[in-house]
Amino acid sequence: MKRLSDIKFSTLDLVPVRENGSAAQSLRNSLDLAQHVEKFGYNRFWVAEHHNMDGIASSATSVLLGYLAGGTSTIRVGSGGVMLPNHAPLVIAEQFGTLESLYPGRIDLGLGRAPGSDQMTARALRRERSGSADDFPEDVTELMRYLGPRTPDQRIIAMPGTGTNVPVWLLGSSLFSAQLAGERGLPYAFASHFAPRFMHEAIRVYRNHFKPSAILDKPYVMLGVPLVAADTDEQADYLATSVYQRILALMRGQSLVQRPPVKTMDGLWLPHEKEAVGDFLGLAMVGSPQKIRAKLEVLIEQTHADELIFTCDLYEHADRVHSYELLAQVMKD
Repeated sequence: MKRLSDIKFSTLDLVPVRENGSAAQSLRNSLDLAQHVEKFGYNRFWVAEHHNMDGIASSATSVLLGYLAGGTSTIRVGSGGVMLPNHAPLVIAEQFGTLESLYPGRIDLGLGRAPGSDQMTARALRRERSGSADDFPEDVTELMRYLGPRTPDQRIIAMPGTGTNVPVWLLGSSLFSAQLAGERGLPYAFASHFAPRFMHEAIRVYRNHFKPSAILDKPYVMLGVPLVAADTDEQADYLATSVYQRILALMRGQSLVQRPPVKTMDGLWLPHEKEAVGDFLGLAMVGSPQKIRAKLEVLIEQTHADELIFTCDLYEHADRVHSYELLAQVMKD
């Protein structure tokens, strides 16, 4: 059985914007967090493409990655992920080829097939592009061809990009990308930080369909995990109310800006909403280091995951940094 110290651990930053805060401060906080988790021993630092969401400041993902990579020195930085239907594969190849050329050996390209937004925003992003989730397998093939070695008959090249072989991950919250990642022999990251219901089935599908490739000789699974670590269980429960309020706002179609923690959620949600938020955060690690260690050991025993990527959306930036510091101690013990 794997021990926690055998598992790589990483950070997924949703670059949260807080109530009465600004995108500029959120972006600076993201770099500060990356610098801290690099010191704490985290493996990679990912940000995700979201659009038309006032509480998330990572929409220009590749631009932000350049800022993060430039302000760190060893940690891998990448997308978790780029929503490929929104973009021409050549454009993404050029962007990530540029990043890899500037920061060699440190860039990851995680790809998703969802729009990362509502349908109206998706249309605004794509304009005349007819990109859709149905094109995802072909778009992945095209993108990886641009990043691979140049062939003699290749008429379109990504410059920078060609020959960089930026590591490509497939991301998913359902079973489609699990099967595709397995068939392509690519590493797979499951979005269990918001869709834990299908986690075990997705892992099974990925491993059952896995075919060794030039990239991987065996499956590699990374799981998303919500995190609220604090010195005591009581403090963690209090801080987690900011997360609950944000998920509740998402479900209600309201503003996603971060709200400060509250003493109780009573009166803020209805019983069915409380249950829905609980389902959304079914894999959440909330508590003291001792409590989180016990839950993580169960998770690893059940999934045999190779890596865990944690997301921590707390109101105070200092609380987020401390949460990741406590987790690092748990993972290394």
